[in-house]
Parts: sequence; C-alpha cells; structure tokens
Amino acid sequence: MNFTLKVWRQKDRNSEGGFVSYTAKDIPPDASILEMLDVVNNDLIMRGEEPIAFDHDCREGICGSCGLVISGRAHGPHRGAATCEVRMRIFRDGETITLEPWRAKPFPIIRDLMVDRTALERIMQAGGFISVKTGGVPDANAIPIRKDAAEEAMDAAACIGCGACVAACKNGSAMLFVAAKVSQLALLPQGHAERKERVLKMITQMDAEGFGTCSNTYACEAECPKKISVSHIARLNREYLRAGVL
Repeated sequence: MNFTLKVWRQKDRNSEGGFVSYTAKDIPPDASILEMLDVVNNDLIMRGEEPIAFDHDCREGICGSCGLVISGRAHGPHRGAATCEVRMRIFRDGETITLEPWRAKPFPIIRDLMVDRTALERIMQAGGFISVKTGGVPDANAIPIRKDAAEEAMDAAACIGCGACVAACKNGSAMLFVAAKVSQLALLPQGHAERKERVLKMITQMDAEGFGTCSNTYACEAECPKKISVSHIARLNREYLRAGVL
C-alpha cells in the first residue's frame, strides 16, 4: 500500500511548526501506523534527513505512550484502539493521511509529534494514590467488595493516561482522565481513607495545569482507546461535592 503523509514538523516548543509531505511506499496492510512511520524514518535517515520524532514504547496499547491526531481524530478512526494498534489496512490505498501531535496548552510540543504529558503525572502525584502498609498479600476475602463495584473500578482503572481525552476535547479538558483515576479509588474500600483529600487535590492540580472545563460533547469517551465512560465524570462531580460538604 502507498500513502501520502502530511506530518507536523516542529523543532521544539519555541519554534514555529508546519506540515511537511512525505510518501510512504510499499507498506504492508497489517503494519501499524507506527511501523509505517519506522519505514518512512528509515528512508529519511538513508537520505541524510532528520527522522520524524514520535512517542512509543510497548506498541501493544498498554503503556499510553503513543498518541497522534490521525486525520483529525485522536488515535485515528478505529474506535477503541491506541495509535500503535491502528493498522494501515483501515485506510484506502493512495489515501492522504494527516499526522499531528496532541493539541492542548498543558501538552507543549517537545519535537514534531512528541508532546510533554507530565501534567497528567503531576495530577496523579497530587492525589492519585492510597496510603497502605506494605507486606504480605492479604487473603482475597479479607476485604469484601461488591462485584459490581469491583468491576466498575476495574473499568476505570483501564485508563492508560494517554491524553486522548484532552486532545479530543474542544476545551482541552482532562476531566475523563481525572474522573477515571478518582473513580477507581472511590469505588474501593482501600481508597476511602483519603477520599476527600484526593478529589480536592487532583482537581486543584488539574486546574493549576491549565486544563479546560468539561465540554459535555462526549468526544473524550468516543476517542478513548479504553472506552472509559463519561459516567465517571458524573461520579467525579459527586465526589467533589461530597468533599466540600463533609
């Protein structure tokens, strides 16, 4: 398969950027979009040109490192998949594909398609944890947890922190990310001891990082590679109100 790529190139966060066109030739249909970029970069290096910088690590949709706006969609047109899981067979042969970095003020561009997402890490450091005594693993039945609560907590914990929700939101909101992290701990008894402080600290940090307010368009849910539900945002709001009252 052959493609025309329009790739955002930018030296650093302080430099002006712009789109540059490249040709990707003889790409296997089962190759991922990152593997396709590997092929393009090999050609650029052979010609003595600067390769395209992009984030990646596990390439299995687990780590959340990769993240591109592919033809206007965060992670591309294939729902429920991270950038590294997008296969070239979903595009038409000869199609023009536009590749951009996440577009959000709290995610400054490092280079080309790479952005600095440490703002999400600082939100987690503010309160996305529990204080527990380490030691031997307790018996599974030592802390009874309702099945529905455990399953919902695990659904929220599936968030990989990729930032697609921020990139998809017209206000650059991190509400779905924060909601998933608050929700997974609020649903489990282990997280109840710091329940009030957690939500207040994480939302305060989110605001300090410059993320926008929720746009209520559900774009975050539509583009999330792990299909995190916006119902967790409703729980986040309830937890925040609860923390302010109690």
